This record gives sequence, C-alpha cells and structure tokens, in this order.
Amino acid sequence: MRKGIVQLVAIGVVIGVALTLVALLFKWLPTSASEEMDRIQGVYWFVTIISIVIFSLVTAVIVFSVWKWRVPDDDDADGPPIHGHTGLEILWTAVPAVLVTAIGIVSAVVLARNADAGENPLEVQAIGQQFTWKFVYSDYGDLPSGELVLPVGREARFTLTAVDVIHAFWVPNFGQKQDAVPGIETEILVTPDRTGDFAVVCTELCGLGHATMRAKARVVTQKEFDAWVEEKQA
Repeated sequence: MRKGIVQLVAIGVVIGVALTLVALLFKWLPTSASEEMDRIQGVYWFVTIISIVIFSLVTAVIVFSVWKWRVPDDDDADGPPIHGHTGLEILWTAVPAVLVTAIGIVSAVVLARNADAGENPLEVQAIGQQFTWKFVYSDYGDLPSGELVLPVGREARFTLTAVDVIHAFWVPNFGQKQDAVPGIETEILVTPDRTGDFAVVCTELCGLGHATMRAKARVVTQKEFDAWVEEKQA
C-alpha cells in the first residue's frame, strides 16, 4: 500500500514539474506595461497554479490505475462490484467548490480595482472608425491626435465610442480591453507603469480592413507629455 502511494505521488510530481516548466518557459502573455495588467497576470497565475495541481493529481491517478490494474486483452470478466466512497465524493465536490469560489473572489477584487478611476484621471476619448483610431484629450480643449500618448504613472480613463460599426480597443501590454459601440459610450481605465512604444489594435472584426486598424501608443514621462501637448496645441 505504501509503495503504491509513493509511486502515485512520484507520478504526480513528475507531471506537475513538466506542466510548471511549460507554464514558465513559454511566453503566454504580453509583457505588462500597466498596473491593471499586473493584477490581471496575478489572477492568471493564481488560476494556473490551481490548474496544475488539479491536473497533476487527476492525471497521476489515471496513469497509475492504467499501469497497475489494466486487465489482459483476453479478460472479458466483469470486475467486482464496488460501492462509492462517501467521504471521497464529498471531498471532490467540496474542494472544487472552494477553489471556484476563491477564483471568483480574487477576480472580483481585481475587476473592482481595475475599475477604480482614482481622483484625477486623464480623460481621453477613443473613437473607432473604419479603419483607424482617433484620440481626443478632453482635459486639453478636446485636443485631437492620431496617436495615443500617455504619461507614465498617471491613470487614464478612456471613453470609447465608434462612428460606424462595433470596434474594440486593446493595447495588449495594458491588459484592458473594451468594445467601442456606435451610439453609446463605454469606459476602461489604464495606468501605465513603464515608458515605451506599444500597439493599439482593434479586436472586433469590423470589415475588410480590420487587420490594418492599428495605432501607435507611446508612454512617456510627464515632462515629455506636457511638451507634446504644447507642441500639438501650437
């Protein structure tokens, strides 16, 4: 009995290590460039760890059972009748319920924090139109721009709308994504936490030119942002 448990645990550990290496060695998500994306990645890894543990346990039991109790090809006899184990049935019902509840709570906390606009967000209108993006800075006299420029460390509130069909605003490194819908306004919040150049993409199929609906996003220092605003206003 003890030998079988050791073998079962060994199989589970091998599977868990292999899955962990796959999770860590491959780049599954874009490099984070915002506080919101950091929180989203936290949820991702929380769920990934739970998934690795459960998958390793279930797969180890399956592999061990096939290895130890597989009958010969010519054995057509019925196995002995086995009554269910009430304690195990309660356990494997309660544990998933607890894990799903934990995932729900963590996700709700992250969604709430990612929707908190703070005290003084930068107001930006993002307008989608086949097949381009236009950005209007409400805090600076509705200053229009074909590229998105944001100061690092300051939260920006995007008010999204569309001129023609449904589009979707997404900067992969920022994590936040939201539809831009004609006739209504939607919102997302982004707080860039590092400077650099990024891509604004449309993630809603919006016509033949959908794949070309791109814009440049630049995250700069506050001083560089102020200089850019002055240059645009001039």
